[in-house]
Amino acid sequence: MSKATTTDRRSPGPHLADSHDVIRVHGARENNLKDVSIEIPKRRLTVFTGVSGSGKSSLVSDTIAAESQRLINETYSAFLQGFMPNRARPEVDVLDGLTTAIAVDQQRMGGDPRSTVGTATDANAMLRILFSRLAEPHIGPPSAYSFNTASVSASGGIRVDRGAEKTKTVKATFSRTGGMCTRCEGRGKVSDIDLTQLYDDSKSIAEGAFTIPGWKSDNVWTVGLYAQSGFLDPNKPIRRFTKKEMRDFLYGEPTKVKVNGVNLTYEGLIPKIQKSFLSKDKEAMQPHIRAFVERAVTFTTCPECDGTRLTEAARSSRIGEVSIADACAMEIRDLAEWVRSLDEPSVTPLLTALQGTLDSFVEIGLGYLSLDRPAGTLSGGEAQRVKMIRHLGSSLTDVTYVFDEPTIGLHPHDIQRMNDLLLRLRDKGNTVLVVEHKPETIAIADHVVDLGPGAGTAGGTVCFEGTVEGLRAAGTVTGRHLDDRARLKETVREPTGALEIRGASANNLRDVDVDIPLGVLTVVTGVAGSGKSSLLHGSIPSDAGVVSVDQSPIKGSRRSNPATYTGLADPIRKAFAKANGVKPALFSANSEGACPTCNGAGVIYVDLGMMAGVDTPCEDCEGKRFQASVLEYRLGGRDISEVLAMPVAEAEEFFGAGEARTLAAHRILERLADVGLGYLTLGQPLTTLSGGERQRLKLATHMADKGGVYVLDEPTTGLHLADVEQLLGLLDRLVDSGKSVIVIEHHQAVMAHADWIIDLGPGAGHDGGRIVFEGTPADLVADRSTLTGEHLAAYVGA
Repeated sequence: MSKATTTDRRSPGPHLADSHDVIRVHGARENNLKDVSIEIPKRRLTVFTGVSGSGKSSLVSDTIAAESQRLINETYSAFLQGFMPNRARPEVDVLDGLTTAIAVDQQRMGGDPRSTVGTATDANAMLRILFSRLAEPHIGPPSAYSFNTASVSASGGIRVDRGAEKTKTVKATFSRTGGMCTRCEGRGKVSDIDLTQLYDDSKSIAEGAFTIPGWKSDNVWTVGLYAQSGFLDPNKPIRRFTKKEMRDFLYGEPTKVKVNGVNLTYEGLIPKIQKSFLSKDKEAMQPHIRAFVERAVTFTTCPECDGTRLTEAARSSRIGEVSIADACAMEIRDLAEWVRSLDEPSVTPLLTALQGTLDSFVEIGLGYLSLDRPAGTLSGGEAQRVKMIRHLGSSLTDVTYVFDEPTIGLHPHDIQRMNDLLLRLRDKGNTVLVVEHKPETIAIADHVVDLGPGAGTAGGTVCFEGTVEGLRAAGTVTGRHLDDRARLKETVREPTGALEIRGASANNLRDVDVDIPLGVLTVVTGVAGSGKSSLLHGSIPSDAGVVSVDQSPIKGSRRSNPATYTGLADPIRKAFAKANGVKPALFSANSEGACPTCNGAGVIYVDLGMMAGVDTPCEDCEGKRFQASVLEYRLGGRDISEVLAMPVAEAEEFFGAGEARTLAAHRILERLADVGLGYLTLGQPLTTLSGGERQRLKLATHMADKGGVYVLDEPTTGLHLADVEQLLGLLDRLVDSGKSVIVIEHHQAVMAHADWIIDLGPGAGHDGGRIVFEGTPADLVADRSTLTGEHLAAYVGA
């Protein structure tokens, strides 16, 4: 009887464990999601589509991945949780069927000057061990080959307690051999300040010798401090200072002095400039301050280590003819071949692991990088692919991988390789969730979720679920535009001049000479790593009047928002102040108008130690950030918190007519709408913006500049197919208004719309760095001599 019962339990049919084949989301309300309920199939590739701001990342990253990672953290002890990032539970009613989530996002890697591709992966650590075992002469342990480790030595007496009231003094010596260059401290570059840009040495301080922005003669904190410090003669021309006076003037140690009865700290001009200007992010500076810093400060290669960051001992220790500096400077595909050629049984496991990591770089299309490449210089797409490397050879299955636009920065030729990697992860039994706009990647999906119909408050609902063919027939914005193809222009603009670049040799460029036409829309293209950024960001003369707009992060706290970054907040505050007869400072959440309970943050953060911290809306201001008395003042029937909660499109209409009509604010809002950011709210924290949104925000800010030449770095990043057309219209308006627009771009719609194309290649790294085509898009399609030409011809159906 017992045996029969056991047999019955194992009878053929679906096992209960196999019924958990979907991730079930019910009632998701994170950010702009409106009670979203969907079922996502496991062990399949699901692509999430929709216009920018429709809620894709809110559903995938901020809800599914965030809750998975929070639940995993809760499996650790309370002690360990205290060292982990605190995660609040997302706004969702039910999340069932979650598996371990690994998020591979497009956030750029840290901009620390000591962080490189090698240190950001395991490659550098393995190379250091390899050299410490095999290199001759032997100079010490792995730390001796590390540019992040300084040599340290110390000796002295230490007291040792042994039993009750028994102490003994023991002499101890400590030393550690590091590979850090002492001159540049492992940075590879040294900064020099051009003193002629700080002061006119023919004048005295009293005569206004300082040429630093904001340093006026009546400013007691700057000029007044030097004039009345007692260390210097304010009436003597600076060039006549004695050696002691010059040393005190330039390098004086911080010293307390009294100026006009006020206690101040005097220090030398060089450290003061470094603290006042060089410690700040250039992007956050006002234009005239930024121009001063670029003029006064030069970064040059360290003369002692020649930019390798390493000591002479580390550079002289070699395996065969190769030092660790040489190995890190090689292209990774060449380094992989060199490692493969080593035959030393004692380190075989290490060589195998290192070989696997380097081969993963090549496989993922990053073989053109070198390990000494600063991590902060990688594009968002390159950074995302570097993060993918550690997952390619993983033996884990039934994992949920979350990718945020993995095709960013990829030439059409490289997108197929990325698609193959995504399918490979799926075929190992993993759930792959991809937020994507590119039709080539949408086409390989097993399941598609289309969010929308609009952006911001107009989005947040599921418009379609199903197959790619079903999406095409669904009639959603994505479905209608999925097969869009831009046409080649019948006529192109004639250039009004040329921007000459001669002998460009930055990174992999091979002595490139090129004339970039002005007064037209020029697209610079080529496979990833072919030298596009090196040509435009590293080779254009500094006096060419170029406005460069990239996707680098905008520094700022969660108090920073589009209104404060673009300068929109000032005219809004002044308009409120004028309408109500009060001070503008009342309408700043960082100044007099701030709610005293939350200090204008809008939330109260409760730190629960090892438990997840909680952000709760401030009970006094209800998350509005302002004092109740400030919210009584109105402009056009709205208070200041209601205005900051408006999307750009609504605010543009609000400030364009009626009682609230404010021309200065309306002009800025028009520019924000022009670049496709009409869905952003004025008070949305900058920390929540994607790379593409950051770039378009910078573009909107720079559109008011007087510069005649704009350089844009992949402006289609993060743009839905329907928004690309709007971007092309914006680029046309910029060119028609007399600007010259140069775009680094892979999107075929932008290439087809260009007046002139410069194609670099033919490959990446040392296989690139040359101009392989210059001409009109029609000529490129007809020629078909390059990879870009072949893909563009296929795109336009030629």
